[in-house]
Amino acid sequence: MFQQILIIGLGHFGMSLARTLSEKGAEVLAVDVNKNLVEEAAAFVTEAIVIDATDEAELARLEPGKRDSAVCAIGDDSKEASIICTALLRQMGTPVVIARANDAMHQRILHLVGAHQVVNPEQEFGKRFANRILYRHLIADTNLGEDLHLTEIFIQPSMIGKNLIDLALPKRYGVIVVGIRRGTPPKILPPSPSEPLQANDNLIIVSSEAAIPKLIKGV
Repeated sequence: MFQQILIIGLGHFGMSLARTLSEKGAEVLAVDVNKNLVEEAAAFVTEAIVIDATDEAELARLEPGKRDSAVCAIGDDSKEASIICTALLRQMGTPVVIARANDAMHQRILHLVGAHQVVNPEQEFGKRFANRILYRHLIADTNLGEDLHLTEIFIQPSMIGKNLIDLALPKRYGVIVVGIRRGTPPKILPPSPSEPLQANDNLIIVSSEAAIPKLIKGV
């Protein structure tokens, strides 16, 4: 069964999220006070509606408690509206409420009114992109929490022809290889400890953030 997801606020973040979730097969109900944004989203979501999500009666008509999750993606223009909307979603029994924050104080308040998860997309993108600038061999980086990162890196020249036993990455750098992207079209393969690495391989690793530059510089 497809997940039913309510997205409130169709700025850049909300619109992109609605499109991506729809492409992945979710049933998305997209909501905004701006008619033009709602009409744009209507081209690819399951349903799009113009309402004021801070109006309790209007929001209740959407039955958020029956959705799998709801995302309050209201942008920078109205922190008060995002706080009210988040509180109402929790009050109405929404199973999972995810709220967008603009700064640290906004994030604390959203947690206080009941958001299960708070995201700051600009901050998270900035951190990931900073690593892309600092480390040219890094392809993608995802924070798993508690300073644990899932990272994809280009193979280093000194790794070619060696296997994971030879490299001893867990012992030397605290890095665990969880996959190898290889081939054309590329496929993610489980790591084989004794198989030599190839020139066009990408390594998918789990490590602390501090281990990444040590790995890239030290191998």
